[in-house]
Amino acid sequence: MIITRDKYLAEIMRFKDTEFIKVITGVRRAGKSSLMAMYREHLKALGVADEHIVYINFENLEAIKLRDKQPLIDYLLANSDKATKMYYLFDEIQFVEEWEDVINGLRVTFDADITVTGSNAKLLSGEIATLLSGRYVAFEILPLSFKEFLQFKQLDSQDYRHYPKWFAEYRRYGGFPAVVLAEEQSKEIILSGILDTVLLHDVGYRAEIKDTEVLMAINRYLMFNAGQIISMANISNTLTSARVKTTIPTINRYLGMLVNAYLFSAANRYDLRGKQYLRAQPKYYPIDTGLRNITLGKSGDNQGSELEGIVYNELKRRGYSVDVGQLANGKEIDFVARKMEEILYVQVTQEIPVASDRETDNLIRVPGNYDKLLITGVQSLPDSIDGIPVRNVYEWLLDD
Repeated sequence: MIITRDKYLAEIMRFKDTEFIKVITGVRRAGKSSLMAMYREHLKALGVADEHIVYINFENLEAIKLRDKQPLIDYLLANSDKATKMYYLFDEIQFVEEWEDVINGLRVTFDADITVTGSNAKLLSGEIATLLSGRYVAFEILPLSFKEFLQFKQLDSQDYRHYPKWFAEYRRYGGFPAVVLAEEQSKEIILSGILDTVLLHDVGYRAEIKDTEVLMAINRYLMFNAGQIISMANISNTLTSARVKTTIPTINRYLGMLVNAYLFSAANRYDLRGKQYLRAQPKYYPIDTGLRNITLGKSGDNQGSELEGIVYNELKRRGYSVDVGQLANGKEIDFVARKMEEILYVQVTQEIPVASDRETDNLIRVPGNYDKLLITGVQSLPDSIDGIPVRNVYEWLLDD
């Protein structure tokens, strides 16, 4: 049974029958293929005939022979009709060499609606930017939100009494659909499989990394220090202390690969006074708390950092670009979230410290009259502190 993710499907449908190629990206097992299947079924429900839909999953055994450019072109020419609208759905397109040429050729040759998926951010760089400039729209699919988590488990989102228990499960195991729907005893096994596939296949194999020890060590370092200020030198020193030999250029290269595989997102640091991005190293947030906990072999530690990651990913789901705000004297705003003309400043804390105004004080220092919000992990809260709205994380995550 396919459980629809209506928000993403609606975004795809907005660009149905337009000139724009729809590029669906995101971490492996986040639901890209399921979204493609939803779109395919929706097309059929709208009356599109099967013979006018060409669907290929390039990870399937039957499609291996189509990973070369010319056999794929021959197949498409033999299964396309110039006299009608054709719908092309290509899953994991990055397996095809010179796939950009094929997609551009389809766009020029046929009356085509084209949708592709891929598990690497490089899908949107390089030649595609030249060949398809201004002709594609990109959608990043993230693991399930807390609201989707409740929907997939068929739980009543209005049953406030169970929020702490449900959120504890979401926090521990994350939002990968296969993990959410699995039995308790299978969740960690599935998470380990996802992590190994991303690290060893999507990163290690494709980059031809023969010794993955450094890659695994960097992943563990980033998971442990999620949301913290890091430096190449600190990573290098930590790995050297653990007798893992590497170099700073190698660390920097592997960091880029982990971000390209959507295992982490990088939040750049932005000077709120000078209104410019800083050259300092960004903060890194895991795409899913389940992957963090399966990497570290524990949960419950550093809950504030983990909560930050959940809020960061939810802001991205809601269409914000998210940076870390830098104030004077080393003070920070956890997140500066921008969407069109809207700017939202967010502080995140597991609990509001007793006799401390640090969280709200930072927000008060923000220049300009912009929306501000304090999100906490506890339930009993005042509505505001020093004029700053305060929201419990459960309520905020379930907002429309």
